[in-house]
Amino acid sequence: MIQASKSVLIFAALAVPVLVALLVATATGTPAGPVLTPAAPGDHDMTAMPAVPAGNAAFTLRTGLDGGRMVYIGVGGTIDKVVNPTLQVPAGAAVAITLINGDAGEHDLVVPDFQAASARLRATGAQTTLQFTADKPGTFPYFCTLPGHREAGMEGRLVVGPAATPQVAHAPSIVREPADLPPPLGKRGPQAVEIHLEAVELEGQLASGTTYTYWTFNGQVPGPFLRVRVGDMVTVYLKNRADSHMVHSIDLHAVAGPDGGAGLMQVAPGQEKAFTFKALYPGLFVYHCATPLVASHLASGMFGMILVEPEGGLPPVDREFYVMQSELYTDQPFGTPGHQNLSTDRLLAEQPTYFVFNGAVGALSDQHPLRAQVGQTVRIFFGDAGPNLPSSFHVIGAVFDRVYNLGALESPPLTNVQAVLVPPGGSAMVEFGLHVPGHYMFMDHALARAERGLKGMLEVTGPDAPDIFRAGGR
Repeated sequence: MIQASKSVLIFAALAVPVLVALLVATATGTPAGPVLTPAAPGDHDMTAMPAVPAGNAAFTLRTGLDGGRMVYIGVGGTIDKVVNPTLQVPAGAAVAITLINGDAGEHDLVVPDFQAASARLRATGAQTTLQFTADKPGTFPYFCTLPGHREAGMEGRLVVGPAATPQVAHAPSIVREPADLPPPLGKRGPQAVEIHLEAVELEGQLASGTTYTYWTFNGQVPGPFLRVRVGDMVTVYLKNRADSHMVHSIDLHAVAGPDGGAGLMQVAPGQEKAFTFKALYPGLFVYHCATPLVASHLASGMFGMILVEPEGGLPPVDREFYVMQSELYTDQPFGTPGHQNLSTDRLLAEQPTYFVFNGAVGALSDQHPLRAQVGQTVRIFFGDAGPNLPSSFHVIGAVFDRVYNLGALESPPLTNVQAVLVPPGGSAMVEFGLHVPGHYMFMDHALARAERGLKGMLEVTGPDAPDIFRAGGR
């Protein structure tokens, strides 16, 4: 039986509570099961709650924000300051969870597997407590039922009984660091250039506890950033490792020739092929594997970019970065631990499970954020590998001073741009100055994709600029 707050008990004395079966949509789109209808909105003082028996389980959680997410934060004990803490209780324990509103938004907390639901809280500092008996062992979610809050990060786990060994998987990172690109070529003349690439299939880390079999150029996603000059004669060597299971190839959008070279470059495991092309057109171009099913090779990581610098090179900037967006189509929902396989059905239906920068969830936020300083000028070579969906690339808190739309380097740049639309298989080069220190999140402005892994971070250090940005009024 659920023990409610004093105000809810008064309500219960006047009317019989009704359990309503709700299907709560999870971040993966799958049903979460029945939930007790939360109490009516309100702010509750729980000082009149019955005391929790000694030896049973009591926890306090506070709502808040962490890294752009809405979360629960533990208060006191072993969960103090832990984001979305796992709550461990013995089987059969009487559990009490006190929820404190820490951010002035409306929130609640439900544990649907035990038909437990709190009141909704509105005011900062308001609190409520829900109580239930943990009468079955296992691992169960708790979360906020307000629309979009669970998807935005307000979810944790209740473990009843001995903690089960999580079914997680670990593998090496496949993420290419955004600063891993060759320096500008400057004002040199045309040359003969050799590019050596290797098709590598490997198990890599897609997200925390989740792995995927990537197909890559040179073992990382994206493949190497290739930098040549207009007029160069470029020879591309592609080797396919002997332990590969698939034929792989390369199609460079910078090539003026059939199939972008892919017809000459279908390479079986253990073999190597080469072809040569003249770089006729300056610009920022995507390259990718073009072996059927082509979309599956891109979705698994076989893409990169080649920059063909114009005569005289590019104008100098302080920092250059290499960022590519792509989609993954897995056979299990977003966030499922363990190894994930490609879902061809989802791929062909254009229903991505993950959206990522540089191959993995957290690649350019947790693992390798972009770093620069106040006063510097940043250039981002941005590409959308797709294979299916466009991107609206946006840096929150920054305005692009110059945008070379679609990677067209000899066209006049757009100026003072808030977001740039890039089609799958397309690119853009953006440049902007840094005036104020802080953390600048970047993403696709199709904002729901941020909840599927598509977040990056630009960390800017340096002196404050109160004449440009400060808290408070005049």
